[in-house]
Amino acid sequence: MAGTTKKHVVFDVVGTCVSYQVWFDAIASHLGPRFAEYGIKPQLFAFAWMEAAEREYTYLSLSGRYKVFSDVQGALFYRMLYQAGIPEPRKFATDADLKVVMDAYDRLEMRPGIHETFKKLRDAGFEVWALTAGDKRRVGGYFKAAGLELPEANLLSCDQSGIGKPDPKAYEPALKMLGEGEKWFAAAHMWDVSAARTVGFKGAYTSVWEKEPCTEIFGEMDVMAETPVEMAEKIIAATS
Repeated sequence: MAGTTKKHVVFDVVGTCVSYQVWFDAIASHLGPRFAEYGIKPQLFAFAWMEAAEREYTYLSLSGRYKVFSDVQGALFYRMLYQAGIPEPRKFATDADLKVVMDAYDRLEMRPGIHETFKKLRDAGFEVWALTAGDKRRVGGYFKAAGLELPEANLLSCDQSGIGKPDPKAYEPALKMLGEGEKWFAAAHMWDVSAARTVGFKGAYTSVWEKEPCTEIFGEMDVMAETPVEMAEKIIAATS
């Protein structure tokens, strides 16, 4: 529980605290030579696959048929190969190939500076939380592998509510749990930060993943920064 702490930051995890690079590298090394025959760039394939998985995950949630994100992601693998221009995906790749790249997704690593980001916030009196669309086992493993402390009670998953981000209702349980005081939501996805703000969070955005914030679509956030560390510094400076 939040206890008597009056300042909180809830982080998105995958893409924000955690980089996709391990997964990109695994796809490039395992499927890259085969992709080259079709002129497919591995990272672009990975990005398209991830984006499609996030869309289908969100659509299922919005229609009341919530599914665990990793299940959605795995199920779309062959469809994405076809959409990338491979006419017979199940001859191009196998379930063993899928396991290799999905296992890599379980080994994603923290972005540079995340340890410092958390330390700065904690030293300034903030309690750090996380709200993820991923399952707690996988996402909790990212923190453990990095040696970065995050109490189990402070790691929240959309799987618990059965409502996926960016549905505003996905953020409400965290908002209510934190009680009174300063409540920030921090992410490297503008869709995520901007949605959290609709239910009462202050929004902090780092462009470390998307590069372009596209404020003409999402608007300005309370804090805008290039790196997670800079984002933490600006949150601290903006908090009374």
